[in-house]
Amino acid sequence: MDVFDVMKQRASTRAYLDKPVDRATVEAILDTARWAPSGTNAQPWQVVVVTGETKQKISAALLAERIAGRPENPDYSYYPKQWNEPYKSRRVACGLALYQALKIGRDDKDARLKAWNNNYSFFGAPVGLLFFLDRSLEKGSWIDMGMFIENVMLAAIGHGLATCPQAAIAEYPDIVRKLVHVPDTRALVCGMALGYPDTAAPVNNYRTAREPVNNFTTWHA
Repeated sequence: MDVFDVMKQRASTRAYLDKPVDRATVEAILDTARWAPSGTNAQPWQVVVVTGETKQKISAALLAERIAGRPENPDYSYYPKQWNEPYKSRRVACGLALYQALKIGRDDKDARLKAWNNNYSFFGAPVGLLFFLDRSLEKGSWIDMGMFIENVMLAAIGHGLATCPQAAIAEYPDIVRKLVHVPDTRALVCGMALGYPDTAAPVNNYRTAREPVNNFTTWHA
């Protein structure tokens, strides 16, 4: 598979087939991803793979927190408190594309809430990945983690699988840490759904736009 095609093919997949992914395949994906670069070769990533009953317990616990209206307490701020342009418009366009694919109207709050809550079930994927980072590390290691996570997503495509990186899984990190016996010294960066994509699902048949190179690049000779 051509590396350029794989990079363009990667997309956030939000519907999966009811088909298990064997442990050997997940291990093979992580075995490839571990070659990501990191400053001083620190390799700061820690991964917890959840399936079956454990994944269900995490999903149920996170959804219960949301339904109860308890405030989120993530280990870090993923999004800005104030959205400015051009990021605000891109965010709105992203949400609009998703709800249009799902045929959910702007005023259909119940349907929008249901769609959002699918985050906590890893969108029905059979495997959930949890990415942790030692709190003693600095921003450079977070950059390293991002490169590792991207490697995971690209390697998954090589095995015929799809992914969706999920900040929502990290909204209540204390709950997740407790269920998977991870110490508080590790920050929960994000989760990720992993499985075989349901290519017939409308939610998987749209793509968000990307800015052309000239919009984000300057050249100096």
